[in-house]
Amino acid sequence: MQRCLLLFVAAGVWAAGCGSDAPKPAPTAETKPVEPAVPEAMTDAAHALLGSDAQVLVFGELAAKTGKQQFLAANVVPNTPKSKVAGTVVTRAVVAENDNGKWVEVLRVDEYLKNPKGFLGLTPLQAVTGWKLQTEQSAEKGLTMYFTPIKADTNERTLPIAVKWDPAVKRYRSLDLHYENFLTEAPSLESPRSMLR
Repeated sequence: MQRCLLLFVAAGVWAAGCGSDAPKPAPTAETKPVEPAVPEAMTDAAHALLGSDAQVLVFGELAAKTGKQQFLAANVVPNTPKSKVAGTVVTRAVVAENDNGKWVEVLRVDEYLKNPKGFLGLTPLQAVTGWKLQTEQSAEKGLTMYFTPIKADTNERTLPIAVKWDPAVKRYRSLDLHYENFLTEAPSLESPRSMLR
């Protein structure tokens, strides 16, 4: 009888022990999606275009429905000053496109906003030393970039300049202040088209 009792107790302990060793469900915490690594060819191209401190910020098919790979790279100011306008402060930026294995610049942002046809509409007439950059992207509409010129020692509020791919002319162009219509480029800053601001 003692033997039966010992076996019964041992079986109970073993059964209880098995239950406690079972894996416990992981706590339900939201996990951020893992960002894909920037391909080395893009990083190398960004460094060639902007220098060794360039960072690739966004890459993929940025101009929707073109089938071409592009990247947005920038020289990011390490300690972005706090301001009312959200975004990343950059001194220079570039959008490059893969054209048969070679990375070609299709948009340049330095002191001015430019594409291969000239200065984008709404580009400030005076050189800009830094831009606040914001982006939004969708598979349907592609990448839209908002560049707000940073003006030192002023409280003047400046509206962002929206830039996106214009499928009709196959290049990046700026949008009007309502973000509805594309603006034409100006070959020089003396052109009236660049003075819309």
